[in-house]
Amino acid sequence: MSVYEAIRLRRDVRAEFTGTPIDDDTLWRLLDAAHRAPSVGNSQPWDFVVVREPATLERFADHVAEKRREFRDSLPPERAATFDPIRIEGIRESGTGVVVSYDHARGGPNVLGRATVPETGIFSTVLAIQNLWLAATAEQIGVGWVSFYDADQLAALVGLPPGVQPVAWLCVGPVREFQQVPDLERFGWRSGRTLDQAVHRERFGG
Repeated sequence: MSVYEAIRLRRDVRAEFTGTPIDDDTLWRLLDAAHRAPSVGNSQPWDFVVVREPATLERFADHVAEKRREFRDSLPPERAATFDPIRIEGIRESGTGVVVSYDHARGGPNVLGRATVPETGIFSTVLAIQNLWLAATAEQIGVGWVSFYDADQLAALVGLPPGVQPVAWLCVGPVREFQQVPDLERFGWRSGRTLDQAVHRERFGG
């Protein structure tokens, strides 16, 4: 699979996991791909916590379900009805969670390239996530990024030390298929923009 094919096929997987856990060799290849991401000042500010203990997956799934209900209850009725079918079922079903964390202290106080844009450390960690995601797609492995959680609770759940913050819980596992249309478009939550709408010439709006 070419990198362009992986980019086109990549999906945020929610409900298509087979229930078979990813094997260790494949998972290690995906983590290796993530670890090869570029990072500001070569600081490599990420860490990966692999979670497979059923009790931990269950606790996190219950927490996410609670946060999902809170978000649903905050929506106007018509948006709540659109949101209802968009499920977050991968935490249990994938059998493997990868918590990607960010350590701002990694690389010391003088990280080359971060002095004027401190967010570049987080940006670097997200690049590692994208590397993992595209490598997973090439291996026919699904990834779902869970973002309905309280950061302090997730940090405590997986034992992150002070100063290290969670950036993502990724559900990782084999899938039955990749949806041809992303879920948020398929269920009517929001359509994507065309490339023409996103490209500007010389100045914004040009």
